[in-house]
Formats: sequence, structure tokens, C-alpha cells
Amino acid sequence: MGNGKMRFLFLVQGEGRGHMSQALALNEILTRNGDEVVYTFIGSSSRRAVPGYFFREISSEVRAIRSPNFILDKKNKSLRLYKSIFHNSRFLKTYYQSLQAIDEAVQKYRPDGLVNFYDFLGGFYFRLFRPPTRHIVIGHAFLAGHPEFPLAKGRTPEKWLFKTNNFLTAWGSVKRMALSLRPLQPPAMGKTIVTPPLIREKLKETRTAREPFILAYMVNDGYAEELLAWHKDNPETVIHCFWDRKGYNRLYRPHPNLTFHPIDENEFRDHLSRCSGYATTAGFESVAEALYLGKPVMVVPVAGQYEQASNALDAMLAGPVIKADKFDLTPLIRFIEKAPKPPVNFRTWADQTAEIMLRELHNLQP
Repeated sequence: MGNGKMRFLFLVQGEGRGHMSQALALNEILTRNGDEVVYTFIGSSSRRAVPGYFFREISSEVRAIRSPNFILDKKNKSLRLYKSIFHNSRFLKTYYQSLQAIDEAVQKYRPDGLVNFYDFLGGFYFRLFRPPTRHIVIGHAFLAGHPEFPLAKGRTPEKWLFKTNNFLTAWGSVKRMALSLRPLQPPAMGKTIVTPPLIREKLKETRTAREPFILAYMVNDGYAEELLAWHKDNPETVIHCFWDRKGYNRLYRPHPNLTFHPIDENEFRDHLSRCSGYATTAGFESVAEALYLGKPVMVVPVAGQYEQASNALDAMLAGPVIKADKFDLTPLIRFIEKAPKPPVNFRTWADQTAEIMLRELHNLQP
């Protein structure tokens, strides 16, 4: 394919806000360049609703489809791996209908490429339907095969399942864009290309401050109980937390200094720019955003999720990040007092994303 204007179809995993933010950031890059996102699918489940801001801010029509998702324990915290496999096996017919919907859109719009933001259905779609388009996958998880990526030690069955999930998600792909918090050598390994994080321009243009409050974000709302317990013993600390607990579509304030917010990208960005420190589960995107804004970070890997255990190790190599086993904010507060700063080259690396993404997406090979 040449360097002319191109058309892309998006497939986005709907778990958490990270993959959605990545899709919105790439949408901005492509549309500024004159390319077009012709249609967007986002994976959804009965456990988690797709936030309204995603529908408002993506440039194409959006359709939510049923996609495989993880099952958590009764406290809505830890991942139950084998229960997840059993649960998803019950919906194979539904998932096949999702694949048919994707194929109908591909046949209608004839995109130059389908960009898959780490949704499991993408690999199976290319394996089963053999569409006349290119499969490009994007995700931090694809760094797992890089020699500089610190995989968590032990936990062999989980590591194998993590790598297997990467393989199946990327089935039939011509490029695997491995998002990284730091430049790595070699920058390319076969189909895998190391790229900077996808950070939205709105966040890059945000002015930063350090106001006396901690920001928290938890992809699994069960961790709120840990935060509530800690705050009960430390009521003087001001905390703002973003979550997506069902039935809590408005502010929930159990204490004057503790506020839970429904997920809203603009509100989250505003609080992230003003907080003195950030506590979150060990995902990728919001950690990258926090480092871009110069915020000290504490990550709490989701129990039972091997990828997050490895993510935490990687984040600590990239900037002012510490790891914890639970949402006990005392280590973060002590960490903030040391006033750590991200490496000076983090923003330089993150500001190269548009150039690298456009180069790679405009040079797709069969």
C-alpha cells in the first residue's frame, strides 16, 4: 500500500478505559492526516457498560458487540482465569454473531486495514473469515516477546496463557504495534514494532499542578473496599477515585474527603492534571498519561492477572512508579514527598507516536 489517504475499521476491547483512550488517540492522528475511520466496533459485556464519551468522541459510527471478558471473584477484584474460560465458552454462538457483524462491515466499507485494540475476537475473525483487508493489532501486551520486557517470574501456567492470548488476538496480523513506556532495542522484531504510548492531544495540552489530593482509578470496583478501609484510618487525606460500579452514575461521597466519580474522560483528565499522586491498577494507558504529566504513580496489579504483574515491573523501569499489593496509599504519600520526576526523555519518546504510527500504517504489507 502506498502513502495515499487510507481507510480503517477499528475493533476495540471495552474492558477499562485504556484501549478506548488508545483508539480515540489514533483516531485523532488518522483524521488529522486526512485518513478515515469508517466504522468502530467495541467489545462489551453484561459486567461493564461502554461509557458515553467514547460514542461522542470517536469520528465514526460505533456499534457495541458482545466480546469475551474476564470473570472476577465475588469481591469483584481478582481475576478467575479458569472460570473465565468456562464462562466464555457458553457464549460461542453470540461471539460468532459478533464476528459476522464485523464481516458485514468489512465487506461494506472495504477498509485498507482493521486496527484491533487487543480484542480477542480480532484474531478469530481473520482466522475464520479470511477477509480482504489487513489486520493490525495494538497493545502493550505485545511487548511480552521483547528481550528487554520484564516478565514476572514463576506462575508458568499464567504466563503461557498470557502469551497464548497474545498469539490468538494477533492471529492473521501483518503488524503488531507494541506500545511501550520507553524506547527499546531492537525497535522492531519481525511483525512486532515497538511504539510510544497513544496519548490524546487534549492531555498533552493540559496544564499541570500539584494540588493536595490523591487520584485513584480502579478497573475493578472491588478495590474500593480497600480504599475505604485505608481512608477510615486516614480521613484527613483528600481522595478522588474514578470507577464504573453499576448503579453509581453520579458522585458518591461516603466522606467529605473521599469522592467516587463515574468514569468520564474529561473529568479524569482534569483530576489527573491537578493531583499530587496517582494510584491505579497496573494497566498501561493511564500510567503513561500520569508519567507524561509528571505525576508519581503507585500501581496495584490485579490479583490473578499475569499481564498486570509484568506491567508493574515494566512501569517501574520507566519513571517514578512504585508497586503495591493493595490500595494502601501510605507508600504513595511517602513517595510523593521525595518529589520524583519522570526521565526527561519520556515526553520526547511519547511525542513521536503520530510519526511512527502513520509511517507503519501507511506501509502495510500483505
